[in-house]
Amino acid sequence: MYSSAILLAATSVLVNYYASLHIDFYGAYNTSAFGIELLPRKGPSLWMALIVLQLSFGIGYITLFQIHSIYSQLIILDLLVPVIGLITELPSHIRETLVFTSSLILTLNTVLVLAVKLKWFYYSTRYVCLLVRHMYRLYGFQLLLEDTWKRIRFPDILRAFWLTRITAQAAVLMYILRMANETESFFISWDDFWDLICNLIISGCDSTLTVLGMSAVISSVAHYLGLGILAFIGSTEEDDRRLGFVAPVLFFILALQTGLSGLRPEERLIRLSRNMCLLLTAVLHFIHGMTDPVLMSLCASHVSSVRRHCPVLFVSACLFVLPVLLSYVLWHHYALNTWLFAVTAFCVELCLKVIVSLTVYTLFMIDGYYNVLWEKLDDYVYYVRSTGNIIEFIFGVVMFGNGAYTMLFESGSKIRACMMCLHAYFNIYLQAKNGWKTFMNRRTAVKKINSLPEIKGSRLQEIGDVCAICYHEFTTSARITPCNHYFHALCLRKWLYIQDTCPMCHQKVYISDTKDNSNMSNNNGFIAPNENPEEAGGEAAAAESDGELNDDDSTDCDDDVRRERNGVLQHTGIAGEELIQDDSD
Repeated sequence: MYSSAILLAATSVLVNYYASLHIDFYGAYNTSAFGIELLPRKGPSLWMALIVLQLSFGIGYITLFQIHSIYSQLIILDLLVPVIGLITELPSHIRETLVFTSSLILTLNTVLVLAVKLKWFYYSTRYVCLLVRHMYRLYGFQLLLEDTWKRIRFPDILRAFWLTRITAQAAVLMYILRMANETESFFISWDDFWDLICNLIISGCDSTLTVLGMSAVISSVAHYLGLGILAFIGSTEEDDRRLGFVAPVLFFILALQTGLSGLRPEERLIRLSRNMCLLLTAVLHFIHGMTDPVLMSLCASHVSSVRRHCPVLFVSACLFVLPVLLSYVLWHHYALNTWLFAVTAFCVELCLKVIVSLTVYTLFMIDGYYNVLWEKLDDYVYYVRSTGNIIEFIFGVVMFGNGAYTMLFESGSKIRACMMCLHAYFNIYLQAKNGWKTFMNRRTAVKKINSLPEIKGSRLQEIGDVCAICYHEFTTSARITPCNHYFHALCLRKWLYIQDTCPMCHQKVYISDTKDNSNMSNNNGFIAPNENPEEAGGEAAAAESDGELNDDDSTDCDDDVRRERNGVLQHTGIAGEELIQDDSD
């Protein structure tokens, strides 16, 4: 409100200055196109227009500043004084003095009003800054920007402006076509209709403002498209509702990057169609990001309902077929260039993503169908996803080279250079960093698993327990931690991806010397084969007396359990001791 009031005051001063010192009212005429004189020689209609304009400025000024006193009338009089001097035909130096005095009074009044309300203005500004900072800490910059963008309803204004402008232009062009064809019918031929659409599209992006309006329309279309796809596949993720924000931003960046509004009309239509192809591939990539989590959740949770699987599989099939059709049509009509290479690369990358998702989905469905622990499943899923990530990384490097070639030899710009830097950071550097980190974590986990002793065969039946992670029985093998707890190798490896501690007692899993933890029992009190039962019993009793063992590792056993342990130890014999010693070494 204050900014608008100051803007009105500055506009009023400029109008008074220009009207008093630069307009020759004695020679002012306003004639129509037919040569008819409409105004008298001295132009009193211009004076009346100036008076109405200054009254509008004054009323708006005192309304925005909320001035409710006698000073409001004096302010309006101050704005009208230069016009009165103009009407009374005062000399030019006196009129100049009146304009300067009026401007000075208006400036002093503005400064006085701001000084009186300075404390309120300071606290209001501080409150807004604290509120924005609080929202930024809670929701992040992107959500804060989206919320502000929605609250000011700027997209609705741009959308209404663009649609109204296009509708008015369509009505005018339709009228021109009817007059040129000399027909009263509202129906036009297909060629005229296509020319009409092309002209409307060309005029719909002839300036930065119209490009913003088209972006707002694309935002609305993408938003409802995303909501329809989410409802169709049965997803409820809030992050997947950002298609209406991502699509217009990408379109506007592409328009700025290619200089869309500054091109000639025929070039603008070609460039717009190319940008829309790039935008379509980006939207398809985003839709794949929406469907992939739903597909993985269905196969991992072993949902048996066919009605839940069919929509997601149908969307995945469309995401594979549409890029193939788009690439076929473009290669059939255009020669190879950097733009076509980029679109084709995006389409191939999307097809590979869909293949990776469907392959992982098939592996999980096979695992759920047989109801048997498939220990190699995690490895197969990792190999498939790693292959897909490596191919995506290669495509990212290739696209960076394509963009560098375009910038150096075709159309270089600062915006394109900035976008290439962002692409290099997010799609190349961060992807390589995260991939290498995942590889090293997996390699470390496998190394830790392989360093632990393994039990197979008939010895698994003597454990008499289940894996504490998946609650399944040991069918093929089990791994023993240094604290003498038993787990599936696959389950323990997944656990080690998160933290390097035992799920039961939170002891370190990977240590160089396992003898320090030999007094710890396993899941159900079973002692490792390299232990002496008397020493284990004495150490457990000492540990129990000190209160250092938890409930899961309790050693409160009767004589039968102790005899069972002795029997198991005799059964394992020296081979078990050598196995543990070798693994420890």
